[in-house]
Amino acid sequence: MNIKPLADRVLIMPAEAEQKTAAGIIIPDTAKEKPMRGKVLAVGKGTKDHEMTVKVGDEVLYGKYSGTEVEIDGTKYMIMKEGDIYAII
Repeated sequence: MNIKPLADRVLIMPAEAEQKTAAGIIIPDTAKEKPMRGKVLAVGKGTKDHEMTVKVGDEVLYGKYSGTEVEIDGTKYMIMKEGDIYAII
């Protein structure tokens, strides 16, 4: 994969959604919560007014409805502005 985000955008591999509850109940795909954490795979160069804080390899938390989901070669990724990231874990 050769994707380079532009400006202050970040490419993230979302974490897997939970498969079971604590009680062992299997959650169907339609009822799974959208993951709100992931691993940074690529980072843009930033803008003249904004220097990038996150770097490749960081585990991050982001908003539930942040970014745009993209599918490349059958794999789903999230691309979003760095401002949509809440924290580095």
